[in-house]
Amino acid sequence: MPSHIESQKLLKKNKNYIPGGVVSVNRGIEPEIAFARGKGSRIWDVDGNEYIDYHAAFGPHFLGHNDPYVTEAVIRELRDGASLFGSGTTKLEGQLAELICKHVPAVESLQMLNTGSEATYQALRLGRAATGKNHIIKMQGGYNGWHNDVACNLMTPLSELGSRRSPGEYSFQAISAGIPPEHQRLVHSINFNDLESVRYVCEKYPVGALITEPVLQNVGIIKPNPGYLNGLRALADEFGFVLIFDEVKTGFRHAIGGYASIANVRPDLVVFGKAVANGYPMAILGGRRDLMERFVDPSASKRVLLAGTYNAHPLPTVAAIATIERLLMNGGEVYRHVEALGEIMEAGVQAIIETMSLNAVIVRQGSAFCVYFMDHAPQDWHDLASSHDFELDTAFRRALVDRGIYAFPQATKQYSLSAAHTQADVQTTLRQIEESLNFVMGAGQETVSMRARPKS
Repeated sequence: MPSHIESQKLLKKNKNYIPGGVVSVNRGIEPEIAFARGKGSRIWDVDGNEYIDYHAAFGPHFLGHNDPYVTEAVIRELRDGASLFGSGTTKLEGQLAELICKHVPAVESLQMLNTGSEATYQALRLGRAATGKNHIIKMQGGYNGWHNDVACNLMTPLSELGSRRSPGEYSFQAISAGIPPEHQRLVHSINFNDLESVRYVCEKYPVGALITEPVLQNVGIIKPNPGYLNGLRALADEFGFVLIFDEVKTGFRHAIGGYASIANVRPDLVVFGKAVANGYPMAILGGRRDLMERFVDPSASKRVLLAGTYNAHPLPTVAAIATIERLLMNGGEVYRHVEALGEIMEAGVQAIIETMSLNAVIVRQGSAFCVYFMDHAPQDWHDLASSHDFELDTAFRRALVDRGIYAFPQATKQYSLSAAHTQADVQTTLRQIEESLNFVMGAGQETVSMRARPKS
């Protein structure tokens, strides 16, 4: 088992100055590891331990850590005198906007922000302003940011959430203190893949916007059922709400045009983040031109405020340009490479599951995948929460970390391949997956639940 002594020392020291010792609370996880550097498919901690990385910082590093093409573009911009001016436009932001509008069918016009949470916040505000309706719909198990509208119903235990109701809605289960009850009454959480509940909510309340990941990737990989996304589009047209696709995780990772281009469904607004700049802080809010023009509407009563000192900072902006250029090279070679790796990984894990006769399944979308300890691919949060062995999942992930494979050690978080991974990486990982599964299913793991043990 690798030593994490220096990581623990650093965390203890940082707790003197930072609440919890980390600057984003979801980074506080066991084992306590502090990372020092990353290159390609590898990351190293402060104790010198090396890992093949499948966390990718929650997904941004689609090209791998410190991709040379992106890094050189940033260095070149710094050498050329890049600075934050905070007045007027720049050549870089126009270049990035043109690239995205050209290659993303759902985006006619866009704005640039720093984080996905900022972008989803603005998208919902825009939806309310455009429709004059204040209620919104979000998905159980979906994460769309930290702000009041969506800081709820993340991975709520079914004991608190209650049994499945379809059609129906679920009470606001806050994941943060400080959200006024009056605000909570405007937010309606339903299950993914449930069109009946969308109609149910829209017939009861004036809904201004619905926000969803087109593939629910906060809890692994929950794919849309056939016709589901088209059904959302039809309901948006029928009831007049703004359809928002949160592609912070799916965008650019699954296709240059986002998952919306794969599904051939056009949302009204779409949010990108993470992989758009390969690890640099950049988020995009784009969509219908008439909606985006509300940011500059001459009428003060219709204009939606958008501001941000660091919006389109030159370094993340040039990183995003370089990332998209890389994704376009050789007719999308990056996508072919990661798809091939994904196929090998999926087949390898499936073979291990079958050889061990495990009650488990692997679900994959392109470069992202998840292993669930249940007998079918989950359809929504209720399905996942009632069937998946969370305890075994966490034990499995920690066993992988001990063996030099860094998967975020929290149940149901996605595994992310990158363009920097190789077939050798995948083969090494498969060996460690098999070894880790054998370990957690063995006699040494008496505390692991029996639900996902080998079938008799």
